[in-house]
Order: sequence, then structure tokens, then C-alpha cells
Amino acid sequence: MPNRVSQRAKFNVLRAQHLSKYPWLVHGFSTRVAGFSRAYGGGALNLGFTKDDRKAVVERNRTAFLTELGAENSRSAEVSRRSPRRAESLLWPLVTLRQIHSDLIYTVDSPAETHFVGDGLITATPGLLLGIQTADCLPVILVDPKRSAVGVFHAGWRGTVKRIVEKGAGEMRRRFGSRPSDLKAAIGPGIHGCCYEVGEEVREKFESQFAYAAKLFREVEESDPVREKYPMLFLTARAPGHSVLPKKIFLDLVEANRQQLLAVGVPGKNIEASPLCTNCRTDLLFSYRAEKGRTGRMMGVVGIRR
Repeated sequence: MPNRVSQRAKFNVLRAQHLSKYPWLVHGFSTRVAGFSRAYGGGALNLGFTKDDRKAVVERNRTAFLTELGAENSRSAEVSRRSPRRAESLLWPLVTLRQIHSDLIYTVDSPAETHFVGDGLITATPGLLLGIQTADCLPVILVDPKRSAVGVFHAGWRGTVKRIVEKGAGEMRRRFGSRPSDLKAAIGPGIHGCCYEVGEEVREKFESQFAYAAKLFREVEESDPVREKYPMLFLTARAPGHSVLPKKIFLDLVEANRQQLLAVGVPGKNIEASPLCTNCRTDLLFSYRAEKGRTGRMMGVVGIRR
């Protein structure tokens, strides 16, 4: 999936192969590479208005990313060679949200609708871009090729427990008549099961909601070199005689969202997921966890050509 990299002047956009065949569709997932921010390393493509970066720089990054996506009106390419500032005004309007790890989803019909608080956007209106920001959580794009409708969703563990992607497919059916069997899904880069350690309370929340929750988690016993070398130091009165080390719990967030899509009726062959883990690949991607909260934001974007 979103691992096919479009490169021009060292710029990287990740695109889903099965979505790239639709000429009317604009979509892509950004990386941290080839931007103008210095707050998160030289030349970072930070697309979020974070406290560490300057607004003007973020806006410049967004313009570069949207231009690379091809989200331009017909005259933009010609104008951009003469006047970057004028080219920015010819880009399609970008609609985003103030994300709150919820299951709130909005239908967007006009670029004037910009003050959203939630975690999902859907539209069937051409010439608009819908964007979700991430730095470990999953960006998920849904596309209905038969009705030319699209959606994008922010799926962290909280939004996933609230079934944000499943409800997104339902909203597209309610508003546009989209049948789940027609939907194509692209799950962008995010933190994977190899790195996403969570607490027992997270597992309990998933177990309360999903019959398949057990397959989403794996446990790893912690190791302690001192304990292994001097086991007698850790004897206790409890059987079998030694205190037990706690186990680490890891959540497969990608599989959790794939299971939701399958449950709602999206065929497995229509779902692509990026193999890239944000926590593993901080050379290419932003990771809130790996960078201890001081990091930029990537963006998953989708839109419909006029």
C-alpha cells in the first residue's frame, strides 16, 4: 500500500496503489522529508500548527505538499513558475479539523466550512481537499469510485475504540449512498504493533467492544538481567516462589481498523495498509512517541478533481 513513493526534487508523497488508478482522485500521505521547518530537524515538512514551528513556515510546507499532490486549478502550474504566492491562491482549499480523538464526522460541501472539531470528514464535492493530521495515529482514506465520494479519518486507539472508521463508512452510505462493498480503503503510516505498547486499561476497552479483540494484542515478558543472574534475590512467599515480572502489551492498531472495515462490509482486497511504522522510521516520518512529544505533524489528504 501507501508505500509507492512519488519523488520530485527530493519530495516524498506516499500513495496507495489501488487508489492511484483513478484519474479523478487526488490523495496522498506526507512524510517529514523535504520541507522548510527547522524546529524538527533541517528541512522538515511539518504540516501542523505546532507550538515549536512558525505559522508562515507551516503554510509554506502545506503549499509545497498540496502542489506536489497536484491539487491545483488549471492555471496553477503555469502561475507557480512565475509567482509562488499567486500559485498558493490557486490551490484547492484544504479543510481540516481540531482533532479530539472522537467519533465525530462531518460532511463538507463548501470550503467556507472550516471550523470543525472532530476526527472525520467526508465529501462528494469536487475541488476540495480533506486533511487529517497524524504523528503516530492512523490516517485512513475511504473512496467510493462508483459515486465519486471520499472521506478521511483520524484513528488513534481512542477513535478506534469508538469505531471512527466503521462509522465513517456508515456516514458515506447515509449521505452518498455508498455501498461498503464498493469502498476502497487506504491506511496510511502510523505506529505499528511492533512498537505500540499500551496499558491493560486499553486492552479492556477493546475487549468490551470487539469480539475479535484478543487477536489485536500481543504480550511480551519483560527481561531483567539482574534477576536472571541472581534469581535467589527475588524469592517471595508466593508460589511458585519468585515474583513475576509484568508483561508488556502491544496493540496492532492497523489490524484493529482493518477488522472494522471488514466488519462493515469492505472487501479485504479493497484495503491497503502502509508497512511503515512511525516509531521505527523517524528518518522518514514524525512520531509523537519516539520523539517524546516534540515533533511535527504529517497529513493524509484526499479530494475529487473537477
